[in-house]
Formats: sequence, C-alpha cells, structure tokens
Amino acid sequence: MADVRSLDAFRKRKRKETASGKTLCRNGRHKWVVDRKAEFDVKRGRLVTRYRCERCGEVKVRAE
Repeated sequence: MADVRSLDAFRKRKRKETASGKTLCRNGRHKWVVDRKAEFDVKRGRLVTRYRCERCGEVKVRAE
C-alpha cells in the first residue's frame, strides 16, 4: 500500500511558483529596466527612453 503524504508542501510550492513576481507588479511595484533600443519620437522631435518590467514584461515610455 502506498504511503500517505501531506499535500501542504506541494500546495505551498505551487502557489509560490504561480505568484512569483506577479503580485508585486499587480500592486504597482514593477522592476523597471531601461530597454536599450534608442528611439526617436517624430512628433515631438526628441529621444524617448523605453522601460520594460523584468517580471511581467509591461512597457512604459518616457520622453526626456
């Protein structure tokens, strides 16, 4: 007969893997990294810095 094991350790590990990084980004705590592609905004005529979140991949653009 098979040994009976507790599923608590498995469930905790699975929840931790599922939520890794997503909970921070969902609450607005992104980990912004400069995307090294230098872009030029044609309408405003200035350089644009593009930021990408390492965890979720969201992109934001800031003109400087």
